[in-house]
Amino acid sequence: MRKFYKSILPLACLSATLLVGCDQGGSNQPDSASSDERSVPHLEKRGQATQLIVDGKPFLVLGGELHNSSATNAAYLRPLLPRLDTMHLNTVLAAVTWELTEPEKGKYDFSLVDSILTQARANHLHVALLWFGTWKNGLSHYVPAWMKTDYKTYPRMHIKGGYPVESISPLCAEALKADAGAFAALMDHVKTIDAQHTVVMMQVENEVGLLGDSRDRGPEAEKAWAAAVPAELISYLQKNKGKLLPETDKLWAANGYQTQGTWAQVFGNTPQAEEAFMAWNYSHYVNSVAAAGKAKYALPMFVNTWIVQPDDKGPGDYPAGGPQAHVHDFWRAGGSAIDLLTPDVYLDKFDEIAQLYSRNGNSLFVPESKADEKGAANAFFLIGAYKAIGFSPFGIDDRIKDAVKDPVPQAFDVLQQLSPEILEAQSTGKIAGIWLNTEKPTQSVTLGNYRFDVAIRTNRDGSEKHDAGYGLIIQKGPDEFIIAGKYLQINFVPQTAGPQYVGYSLLDEGKYVNGQWTPGRRLNGDDIMLDYHIAQQAAIKKTGSVVRTLGDKPSIMRVKLYRFE
Repeated sequence: MRKFYKSILPLACLSATLLVGCDQGGSNQPDSASSDERSVPHLEKRGQATQLIVDGKPFLVLGGELHNSSATNAAYLRPLLPRLDTMHLNTVLAAVTWELTEPEKGKYDFSLVDSILTQARANHLHVALLWFGTWKNGLSHYVPAWMKTDYKTYPRMHIKGGYPVESISPLCAEALKADAGAFAALMDHVKTIDAQHTVVMMQVENEVGLLGDSRDRGPEAEKAWAAAVPAELISYLQKNKGKLLPETDKLWAANGYQTQGTWAQVFGNTPQAEEAFMAWNYSHYVNSVAAAGKAKYALPMFVNTWIVQPDDKGPGDYPAGGPQAHVHDFWRAGGSAIDLLTPDVYLDKFDEIAQLYSRNGNSLFVPESKADEKGAANAFFLIGAYKAIGFSPFGIDDRIKDAVKDPVPQAFDVLQQLSPEILEAQSTGKIAGIWLNTEKPTQSVTLGNYRFDVAIRTNRDGSEKHDAGYGLIIQKGPDEFIIAGKYLQINFVPQTAGPQYVGYSLLDEGKYVNGQWTPGRRLNGDDIMLDYHIAQQAAIKKTGSVVRTLGDKPSIMRVKLYRFE
């Protein structure tokens, strides 16, 4: 039997204007928060990292996102989740669709949400729920049928040529009111049924933005484009002048840093200005939905991004106005209830994308990525190099059949073992991430008193070749380090005064069992020697030995160094 609930909408959120004023929570819990409030999953700055706190402890999300329709039927989902637990995931990302949540206007059905949480708990999994509300991949495919068919009340956007597209306008106050009401009802229900804190994060909408044009050209959008730029946005720009992203500064500077006027007068009459207009309106809308939900239950909330692709010529080729890295200022100005702006990354230049999305104080989480060898490498690199909250490849249900040999479960096995060490090292800044490939076959990082010169693993005659290598390094003491990853080979170079030659007083491979290090083999001899041309090596202050991650899947080693002369 379906369970129906009456519409729940905060009185303070009855209009698009008032929605912005709803309690917006935040990423840090105030000192005055009660112990009950602090037990709710939240983001917290701990040392040098912003971390997800679950039941009072830092939590590293090793997630997997299900296909869009996998969680829309309880019977279909039931056999999937037990297998995910064996794949070393600790979190499943599952969609909650508006069309199934509110099949009749004002009546809510949360039976699928209940099923997701019940099955997740039975399989030792946490959950991030993905709200497929007004938009999914830029389109309004998941809104209820009563909204789809009433395009007069819930108008679609129009693009050049006057054509309508199947995407509700972010300037539609009625759609916003309905979406915020449904999301608030969802959050109220989650708070009621989830004393166990199974749900740790919420995604609000999915890959928003307009496809086919750089801005909406419907009647309400035309009025807004011709109206004055909102004072709230101008205030943000003025307050942050000198600290704005370079793309924002360039756009604002083009017309002389105007502080009043229409969008064209302040930012120009260009596709980039039109994209900024859409970014403001999307952020305002999504923020209002998030704020309505936080007023009921203040879980961390993120929005995900369909990022710019190599062949895209301009906004509209990718979803214009979505939280692209170059419009984050507009999302920050309009989205104070949104905790994380997250990229969905399927492209190869992961380092460049991570750098762009870590600007503007944005902590990193990747809710969608490749679920292959590159995805495994991305996870290690993001968590080590950018102190990320977590990582989640998409379509994880596709990987179940070959879970034993699959690179993502193999990577998550190591990352799960190391989670306590990783979280501590993120907060102290004593962690680094490595991602090598044919375009970048070497990398150098410095931790403590040593520089690590890292290359893709080879052997003495150079016949062993690999296309990539990845991993992370954690400093445990002045001369002691954890090295984890695949196909890595490392030389150590002192960065302080004293003896400049480095040897290994011990090098062990092993595992963490229930959080405790359990040594395996003591590595030496052929397993560390790379070059027996000792005179040549000594002349360049090397010994001919290296640390190598062995085998064909990620492994963990602990090394203790000594210096001599």
